[in-house]
Amino acid sequence: MTLKNLLGITLDAVAPDRTLIAKLLAAARRNIDDAQLSVLSAENRFDAAYKAIMQASMVALNANGYRTLTSKPGHHQTAIQTLPLTVGLAQTKVILLDALRKQRNLSDYSGDLIPDSAADECVASARDLLAHVQVWLRHHRPDLL
Repeated sequence: MTLKNLLGITLDAVAPDRTLIAKLLAAARRNIDDAQLSVLSAENRFDAAYKAIMQASMVALNANGYRTLTSKPGHHQTAIQTLPLTVGLAQTKVILLDALRKQRNLSDYSGDLIPDSAADECVASARDLLAHVQVWLRHHRPDLL
């Protein structure tokens, strides 16, 4: 699979946007900070961390000249599963992020409770992904920082 193969199916071509990337990186940092607030429920900490994962994934796509087609189902899955192609994320980490996506869906659409351990894992994964994306940008697209 290549990113070009997904054009028109789940991805759209866009020009990389330095301003958008800066805003998404700042938002991801804020969400990670919020996700670490112990006064929040596990569900809200998980949601904030998951939002940071999606924002970092959108940065990765934009830096490569793509965005998800949000009008089509599965755009979260696409954003996560293209991370090996956009920023060279290891497949083992993608599997974990995809499991967190599925946990989020169960919570949002079925009312399943989020255990503290899942919230903690989501926060750690968001932190790791954001750091990975920032390193990738510094090495491959410093013009976008």
